[in-house]
Amino acid sequence: MTEIHPVYLVGAGPGDPDLLTVKARRLIDTVDVVVYDKLVADPILALFPPSVEKIFAGKQAFNHYMPQDRINELLVELAKDGRKAMRLKGGDPFVFGRGGEEALFLAEHGIPFEVVPGITSSAGCAAYAGIPLTHRDLAHGVRFVTGHTQGPDGLGLNWQSLADPDTTLVVYMGVTNVDQITERLVDAGMPATTPAAAINHGTRENQNVLISTLSELPSAIAANGLSGPTLLVIGRVVDLSERLAWFEDALTRNPAT
Repeated sequence: MTEIHPVYLVGAGPGDPDLLTVKARRLIDTVDVVVYDKLVADPILALFPPSVEKIFAGKQAFNHYMPQDRINELLVELAKDGRKAMRLKGGDPFVFGRGGEEALFLAEHGIPFEVVPGITSSAGCAAYAGIPLTHRDLAHGVRFVTGHTQGPDGLGLNWQSLADPDTTLVVYMGVTNVDQITERLVDAGMPATTPAAAINHGTRENQNVLISTLSELPSAIAANGLSGPTLLVIGRVVDLSERLAWFEDALTRNPAT
């Protein structure tokens, strides 16, 4: 009888391989197949031994190389074949990573699994941009939303709630709909001059941080031609970036950082 091993649902973090958890790094040396997303950085994939089979699943906003249903089925098939499988996702598997859906599918098919949390992009990218998501007198809370889920009312978000000036708003995958996002927030009462940032390729050596205001963010993104993984951070804490930005200096001191 074929031995069924647990499927590991692993968060790869936002990009910098040094941000992998100890458990994630250890498991990389023990699995024999990895199903990975487009947002997993190449330096992380390079850590896998040459003998590990790498299966590309895609999973970028609006561009799903492999449908989610097929990914679910593939994980079950690999486990039933006796493979030691890892499902590797950018950020954290349970924060806009559909890891919960995959875990439910595995459970429904009697496949054991383990979840290995990763540093979610909002925490990692904001920190590398010098933006604390909460800060005394500036933000007493933070909200995470996705910027590409379409509902009957556009993005289907509670704009009145999200426009709270005392919280920080973080938008994952928000570049495509940035015009709608900023317009709806202003309509809901958020000041047009609210500081806003777009963090492109956060935590990686090619990180690009664009600081603007809520109303000017769409034109600033267009003018700078931002593409690829980009996180939007909106709120008063963004003003701290000018004083707290550290990553570029660290790269200058040590290019391997």
